[in-house]
Amino acid sequence: MIQEQIETPIGKVAALAKWNDLLSDEAALLAAPGTHHKALLDQAHHLHRAHVIDGDDLSDLLEQADGALAYAIESLINHLDE
Repeated sequence: MIQEQIETPIGKVAALAKWNDLLSDEAALLAAPGTHHKALLDQAHHLHRAHVIDGDDLSDLLEQADGALAYAIESLINHLDE
């Protein structure tokens, strides 16, 4: 783990931290799931195009973004059922 942190460029660490902050913004996600999902996808693709992350990282981010969207939709459906 420490070795990974040493080998990981600081720019990548900061960029992924910002992306994860966006992912963790549950209020924004639940307020506008589609818009929030698109922002996550756009940012992930931007990081990949800028060569900040590789294809495996992009795949992981896209999977997490899709999971967040599924969570938001399920939460909204459950809220309607109450």
